[in-house]
Amino acid sequence: MTLQHVSLETRPRRVDAEVAFWALLGFEEVRPPEGLIGIARWVARDGTHVHLLFADEPVVMPSGHVAVVAADYDAAVARLREAGHEVRPTREHWGAGRAFARTPAGHRVEVMAAPPPP
Repeated sequence: MTLQHVSLETRPRRVDAEVAFWALLGFEEVRPPEGLIGIARWVARDGTHVHLLFADEPVVMPSGHVAVVAADYDAAVARLREAGHEVRPTREHWGAGRAFARTPAGHRVEVMAAPPPP
């Protein structure tokens, strides 16, 4: 099995900034099904989606997070910083770079240079 998507809530007025954040990590906007247009926007990379659900009072987990592997880790971290996002490096558990950033809506995202070994 493969994890196909995660859903994150965001205020409709912040969704453009959310889409722009995910673009810095290589995600491109894709069209959701007709029934979801106007209530969600989707971004995707290599078959994995992030669904941005519109909510007037979004729930943002304080420490829960989404993790993405960035093959161009150093460049991805640089893009995030250049766009004004705070990126905090964290301890390497398996010898690969790891850092945390927050999306404009406040969602915590772990950016990893490589996944954990099998």
